[in-house]
Amino acid sequence: MSEHATWEICTVRDVIEHHFCGPSPDCEERQIFAPEEWGVLKTTAITWTGWNEAAHKVLPKAFWEQPQIEVHAGDVLVTKAGPRHRVGVVCHVPSVRSQLVVSGKMIGLRPRPEVVNARFLAGVLGTKGPQKYIHDHATGMAESQVNFANKVLLDAPLRLPPVPQQHLIAQILDTLDTAIRETKALIDKLKAVKQGLLHDLLTRGIDSNGQLRPPPGQAPELYKTSPLGWIPKEWNWDTLDHWLTGKPKNGYSPKEAGEWTGIQMLGLGCLTKEGFLPTQLKPAPAADKGLDKARLNDGDLLVSRANTRELVGLVGVYRDVGTPCTYPDLMMRLLPSDETSAEFLELVLQSNKVRRQVQAAASGTSESMVKISSSIVTSLKVAIPRANEQIAILCRTKTLNAQLQSELQGLEVLRGVKEGLMDDLLSGRVRVTPLLDLCSK
Repeated sequence: MSEHATWEICTVRDVIEHHFCGPSPDCEERQIFAPEEWGVLKTTAITWTGWNEAAHKVLPKAFWEQPQIEVHAGDVLVTKAGPRHRVGVVCHVPSVRSQLVVSGKMIGLRPRPEVVNARFLAGVLGTKGPQKYIHDHATGMAESQVNFANKVLLDAPLRLPPVPQQHLIAQILDTLDTAIRETKALIDKLKAVKQGLLHDLLTRGIDSNGQLRPPPGQAPELYKTSPLGWIPKEWNWDTLDHWLTGKPKNGYSPKEAGEWTGIQMLGLGCLTKEGFLPTQLKPAPAADKGLDKARLNDGDLLVSRANTRELVGLVGVYRDVGTPCTYPDLMMRLLPSDETSAEFLELVLQSNKVRRQVQAAASGTSESMVKISSSIVTSLKVAIPRANEQIAILCRTKTLNAQLQSELQGLEVLRGVKEGLMDDLLSGRVRVTPLLDLCSK
């Protein structure tokens, strides 16, 4: 008999004890600190990479003491209101502090353990079938604000294997999740180290002996004042256009091709806080002549000109991806002058002082999409050392950047493996019975 013959067709309603939603009142923007306080979850507590109980705020006292909507370990949470990409996000709650409740923008599910493994349920709700069902039934006036009724989720169709198979699949996914969490923790540590190193290098620089200059407070004679604060005496400050050749050029965004054409286009997600990562590549229409002006060369410096306020103005040095590639209209290409390099300007534009300028100048009707213009970019105030010191600074960051890029690429590999395994295991395309037999020996 086919292994699939043992899989049961049901709905979410059939496999849960109950579901619950909570209030969405005005709250204090802080976490719980007093033992009597109750908190309500933000939607950011629910992510595709896992559960974050720290994303909560304190409820007004009138909304305390509601155990019927309190989140328990083993629950499954699903976002049901917000921008389209944040609706239908699912996570399993492995553990949770007491006195946290769901808001009206999410739905909590308490699975029946005798018929479904909670971790498995969270996984299967994130697969293509249930996700398509949810989004097909979501409504809203704009993609920036959609929602679905509780009934939609409860009626979502599922295919479930026997519970022992569910447990094994959940164990496999948990192993991958552990590897992903450990890699993310290392990446976060490397990011913090990099940010501290960049601050020192881009405010104090490296002297002729190859050492960081002492801070201004210890050796004020080595520094001068500027609109950016204290900078080494040997450095020059000006607007960014002083170190560019020509104006920034926008890319080109034709409709994505439906099949492989041998030419690729960068997605906006290829520019990250850590630089360029080829994680969002799309096939380009080969016959579109408009792509010619947006063709990239290895070493090109790119800046995002539209995104959320937190992410707008991200910068990265493009590295060859093995095929001809172009950049989109929501990015600009900068051409550094002979006095500097794309790699050094990338460091400068990643610094906190420049990031604050970008975020302050960005404008838009919604915080979910703000833009910066070519003139904003060229008018950014930056401080640049002489060429030999630029090279010394880049050498100091090279090893750390290489390690960070390696870990980021490794994280993408792990996520890709997880996504592929989830699709195979949770749909039944990969048999788990042999694994069960192996585990029982």
